[in-house]
Amino acid sequence: MISNELLPIHVAGEWRLGGGDAYESLYPATGEPIARLKAANLADVDEAIVRADLAFRTSGWAQKLPHERAAVLHRVAQLIRDEAEPLAQKQRLDNGKPINETRALVASAAGTFQFFAAALETLEETITPSRGPFVTMSVHEPMGVVAAITPWNSPIASEAQKLAPALAAGNAVIVKPAEVTPLMALELARICEAAGVPKGIVSVLPGKGSVIGDAITRHPLVKRVSFTGGTATGKHIAHIAADKMMPVSLELGGKSPTMVLEDADLDHAVNGVLYGIFSSSGESCIAGSRLFVARRIYDEFVTRVAEAAKALRVGDPASERTQMGPLITAKHRESIERYVELGVSEGGQIRTGGVRPHGEGLERGYFYAPTILEGLTNSARISQEEVFGPVLVAMPFDDEETLIAQANDSVYALAAGIWSRDFKRAWRLGRAVQAGTVWVNTYKQFSVSTPFGGWRDSGLGREKGREGIFQYMEQKSMYWGTNEQPLPWAN
Repeated sequence: MISNELLPIHVAGEWRLGGGDAYESLYPATGEPIARLKAANLADVDEAIVRADLAFRTSGWAQKLPHERAAVLHRVAQLIRDEAEPLAQKQRLDNGKPINETRALVASAAGTFQFFAAALETLEETITPSRGPFVTMSVHEPMGVVAAITPWNSPIASEAQKLAPALAAGNAVIVKPAEVTPLMALELARICEAAGVPKGIVSVLPGKGSVIGDAITRHPLVKRVSFTGGTATGKHIAHIAADKMMPVSLELGGKSPTMVLEDADLDHAVNGVLYGIFSSSGESCIAGSRLFVARRIYDEFVTRVAEAAKALRVGDPASERTQMGPLITAKHRESIERYVELGVSEGGQIRTGGVRPHGEGLERGYFYAPTILEGLTNSARISQEEVFGPVLVAMPFDDEETLIAQANDSVYALAAGIWSRDFKRAWRLGRAVQAGTVWVNTYKQFSVSTPFGGWRDSGLGREKGREGIFQYMEQKSMYWGTNEQPLPWAN
């Protein structure tokens, strides 16, 4: 499965070995190495950023007309589609997601580049209402060198969501992928190069976030950081950014509530709850990990969810029948097991799961069964802290006022789900719940055209949407004098 050859990284348009320590990227389904590479070191970071700044100023990328940059992004989208299956298979090896899911992620990445190419080509500047003898306008210009620090749970899609708008805006981009999933960012760099992105405009620097990510964030030539990952790391980046007076986008953790009302279509709600928490093995910031069910239907509904969870196909990510693959690392699985033990010690009962599945070679990988806990309150630690795994806490509720209070009782506010046939009630709850995204009678559906982000400890700023390009640009106001006479003050 692995070659002894070390993979090169991408430093300012050059493919070469990193200057840091050698390490292996492991396939989570078997624990076997799939690639060996040398991480970037601090010298690589400085060189990539300094040369990115030079490329930004001299390559002509920032000066291209919008439709010219858009043409390059369209080519990136097409090249991704041309290589869709090999990319999906490599993504499967990189982080263990089932192949059907990685195919969807690759398609999403292509669609993201296509969307931002189209958005860029139709982006308009603004002539603002005049308030005197002058014409006023608002224009946007690229920042320079920006950084994209991405997570391990959906690499190619997350990297595209940062790389595409940053390139569309005319910037140079330093991509720091998660240490354990470096392969897809390197593939995107290769594709960008083939599509015509100038040398030096894109770099990919794998390595430890605490070393490489920190150095990128602190570098004086980096003008913006977009980060997706854990809340603690996001707050650390925010402190650095405050000292630099640098804008950031932070897409962080979540503990999203899913609310099932007594009038819900239970067939839809069961499937939606299962998908919301157990797809991607629960390794998702928007996972619906807190389930609130109207008490009158609680027993029936949770029984259906538990039986369906037991029937989910956990196994080989290469199989098209697999619904849940492994967790990312052995260490992460151990963290999830500790959380389940904590939930039991807090008084919770395991309705289903709570074990490592066996058979068909599952013992070799980092698998964990879909798990549902009952008998806990919303104040329990496992109800409040992000587990980032296939663990659902189910709780009954009695009235709407209590439901809203409990749903909002969290330091996180990233997403929420509502299941109800009553349109007016769903609208009222949707406006009352505090979250960046609210799904009604569906869950975990995304559109690149719709802004995404969280409140409170779930982050700052937004990604996606036409406005996503402006996140990577500086706004400038321009005044054109139309007065016939000189300004009177000096007379």
